[in-house]
Amino acid sequence: MSDNPARDSYRVGMYLRAAGFTVIPVNPTVQRIGDLSTLPDLLHLGTPPDIVDVFRRSEFVPAIAEEAIRAGARTLWLQFNTFHDGAAARASSAGLQVVADRCIMVEHRRLVR
Repeated sequence: MSDNPARDSYRVGMYLRAAGFTVIPVNPTVQRIGDLSTLPDLLHLGTPPDIVDVFRRSEFVPAIAEEAIRAGARTLWLQFNTFHDGAAARASSAGLQVVADRCIMVEHRRLVR
């Protein structure tokens, strides 16, 4: 999650938080985003996340998918224009649900109307 309010990851994270979801930002370069403490990676979560929402470029997805698998995530969510066939297949074969090229905020808004 970015600490820059102009970035999509910031806006989506804050939207999900306002909608009642628990949001734990992962960002190795900052310690806080607003009033939320950040973690340097998924392995520092302590409990398996329901959803890992990925806003990184596609070339970073394989490493994130592996980390999500090791962290025990249930879902790997790849935002718009973020995809990697091999990483999606690896995550799926490890038992994660994979959602690709969709915005979780757009989908949430659509479903709660």
